[in-house]
Amino acid sequence: MPPSATHNLAIDGKRLWDAIHETAAFGGTPKGGVKRLTLSDEDRQVRDWFAGACEAIGAQVAVDDMGNMYARRPGKRNDLPPIALGSHLDTQPTGGKFDGVLGVLGALEVLRTLYDSGYETNAPIEIVNWTNEEGARFAPAMLASGVFVGAIEKDWALNREDRAGAGFGAELERIGYRGEEPCGARKFSAFFELHIEQGPILEAEGKMIGVVTGVQGIRWYEVTLTGQEAHTGSTPMGLRRNALIGAAKLIEAVDRIAKERAPGVGTVGLIESRPNSRNVIPGEVFFTVDFRHPDDGVLDEMEAAFFASVEQVSSELRLEADAKRDWASAPVKFDADCVAAVREAAESSGHGWREIVSGPGHDAAYVARVCPTSMIFTPCRDGISHNEAESITQEEATAGAQALLDAALIYDRRFG
Repeated sequence: MPPSATHNLAIDGKRLWDAIHETAAFGGTPKGGVKRLTLSDEDRQVRDWFAGACEAIGAQVAVDDMGNMYARRPGKRNDLPPIALGSHLDTQPTGGKFDGVLGVLGALEVLRTLYDSGYETNAPIEIVNWTNEEGARFAPAMLASGVFVGAIEKDWALNREDRAGAGFGAELERIGYRGEEPCGARKFSAFFELHIEQGPILEAEGKMIGVVTGVQGIRWYEVTLTGQEAHTGSTPMGLRRNALIGAAKLIEAVDRIAKERAPGVGTVGLIESRPNSRNVIPGEVFFTVDFRHPDDGVLDEMEAAFFASVEQVSSELRLEADAKRDWASAPVKFDADCVAAVREAAESSGHGWREIVSGPGHDAAYVARVCPTSMIFTPCRDGISHNEAESITQEEATAGAQALLDAALIYDRRFG
């Protein structure tokens, strides 16, 4: 990778690529993906590896009481809050090697390059590994970054439970990553997050770098439908109170509501039917709903339409319904100066680039509430993510990490 036109520093793409594949062993799956759920033993292993790698180059490692990890390299002006770079190391149950990981290890490669060269930044540079970005084990997503910015109450977060009843706080203690520093006490001058696009746009247009200008809004819901368990052989169709039929109708409603409000999207991603026996009519069904749209007003419409569907379907099928919104992340517009730094980095890279709005949520969406923030996207093959088949090339990873380094140094010039 050639150095940027703005300085003489070039990251080591092979070293970054090797680090990505080394950490993929922590929770590696037979299909080549990664299962590394938040606060699992595999999460502890990758955290230990990350802390050791940061300390080995001389960075100062700290952990807060939500398990967020920080690795700082001092600057010329340590009175300034650091410029932070990072993402997350947790994955989906059938996740890939790059979602989140690229942003943390790309930031590690930035620090390694700065240490190797002896280049002194004005502000300190700090890596962040955010806890529970995915929300796959403990809902909602972006839990610890939400606490960091004051959007989520800490005690509520620490008392979240997974589907097996294990508590977030207890699991944080169990793996040894509940630090003493209060979450949110640390301040940043700016935050840059490198991430795979998780969509097909960059690849389809032959662009290597996405300059991310914002994130669309997200709302999550939990629904429980209760009917009546009964024998499948002796209960006439007209007398049944089948909760699974209600769920099926509402899953279809979620799909219709989203399609009617393009570019909105709607998904039912988790469903549990009880008692889950082949000769018992389902008496209770729990499922989740995920709505996303760049416009908060349209999200209001989607929510209203969904709740109306819940009321209609439960009435028609004589079911009891408990439907509630359990998390919302409003649409975010990133800081103009941070976006400009990423844009300048992209322009100087020699690669094709474009501006883009993020469809998925990211920790950067919360961090933008408390400091100037932006993101950098790299392509991923066929736009596939949250999947063991998730794939990027070494060239794409290298280009993204170089843009991350360049954007941080461009932003750092303001402190000189």
